[in-house]
Amino acid sequence: MTAPKTGRSATVTETLPPVRRAVIFDLDGVLVDSFAVMNEAFALAYEEVVGEGPAPFEEYRRHLGRYFPDIMRIMGLPLEMEEPFVRESYRLAHRVPVFEGIVELLLTLRVRGLRLAVATGKSGPRARSLLEQLGLLPFFAHVIGSDEVEHPKPAPDIVLHALDLLGLPAEQAIMVGDAPTDLASAQGAGVTSAAALWAVSDVDELLAARPAAVLRRPADLLALCRSVPRD
Repeated sequence: MTAPKTGRSATVTETLPPVRRAVIFDLDGVLVDSFAVMNEAFALAYEEVVGEGPAPFEEYRRHLGRYFPDIMRIMGLPLEMEEPFVRESYRLAHRVPVFEGIVELLLTLRVRGLRLAVATGKSGPRARSLLEQLGLLPFFAHVIGSDEVEHPKPAPDIVLHALDLLGLPAEQAIMVGDAPTDLASAQGAGVTSAAALWAVSDVDELLAARPAAVLRRPADLLALCRSVPRD
């Protein structure tokens, strides 16, 4: 997928506190470009459970950020699609690329002393497996899946759980997401929300969620995350 050509620098739409101690990332569409693999896994699961015909992946994609069973309920599709979808996602995981600039971003944030976490619509085991396969897992202090909180996104539970594990107040963290559900979860938890545009298909919908910051490329986040002072 081609990222939208929307410029280069971050646009900050509110005054942000000068020091962040942690960044919480969504996974799909922020760290990794998993949409092609997701599309294939969804189509195979749809054919296996529902039958032949075009799988409604574009509608599915509009709900990304939510837990897979919740998306099935919203779309009126059988929950039985989860097993083949997860199976195929594991099988195809080796084809998921990391977005350009992400590794450099994570390295720089770690050097600056920030702690990193992932809060994803995926299940925890699947998210950790994918990150480990891609060599990214060591960057993160915690990786939390939607199956590991009572109420998944857009509820704030997953972000609040990340803050609890990190041992930080909301004002010292920022969350980066590519879906309105990510931003709603961050905002509900009192965490500064940042919209990642490098793989977004509907920029207007994401901006309508009123993120505190807009990131047009991964490196833009660095302007909001200076080095953490040593205590």
